Amino acid sequence: MMKQLGLPVPTMAQVRRAVGGGFEVAVKHILGPGNEGLLPRAIEIYRDAWAKNMFNGVTLLPGARELLAALKVRGVRCGVFTNKHGPSARDVCQHLGIMPLLDGVFGAFDTPWLKPEREFAEYALKKLGAEPATTCMIGDSPYDVEAARNGGFSCFCVVTGTHDAKELHAAGAAGVYDDLIELARAEFGLELPGESSL
Repeated sequence: MMKQLGLPVPTMAQVRRAVGGGFEVAVKHILGPGNEGLLPRAIEIYRDAWAKNMFNGVTLLPGARELLAALKVRGVRCGVFTNKHGPSARDVCQHLGIMPLLDGVFGAFDTPWLKPEREFAEYALKKLGAEPATTCMIGDSPYDVEAARNGGFSCFCVVTGTHDAKELHAAGAAGVYDDLIELARAEFGLELPGESSL
């Protein structure tokens, strides 16, 4: 996108700092100050590239499938709550083969709201037939922590995304773990196949 617009390609650190608030927020961050007028064209370029490449290199984090399966056996309703484009998020979950383990996938453009807006959390809870008091979210960003807080439930985080433990603790995460395997053991008492990263 940036190459086609004649702008410098962002570093991975810049990309990491931009993600979490939704697609348009990320693109605005990447474009930088003074380039707001390029936003419509940038979005067009990105969406075209995304449609062609959304499955490239997409894999589940270690323990993700096993955690979802173990929670389903326990009767826990699970969903994906994301600022990614909702239809694309469902396509990715289908591609990864986890749709049978999910009770819903809620993303951008499914509602007028995005994380961390309270209404988006309330919408997901209602669709899942869930109550805040018996709900938790597993996330990897301060946006996730804030969304959970606004929805009245806890958020446990892993550092496998774009934010480190210090940032997640500062945001108020109920717990921060190296990966899903460690989180599953500590919060759900589940021993998943594989080893937690050191």
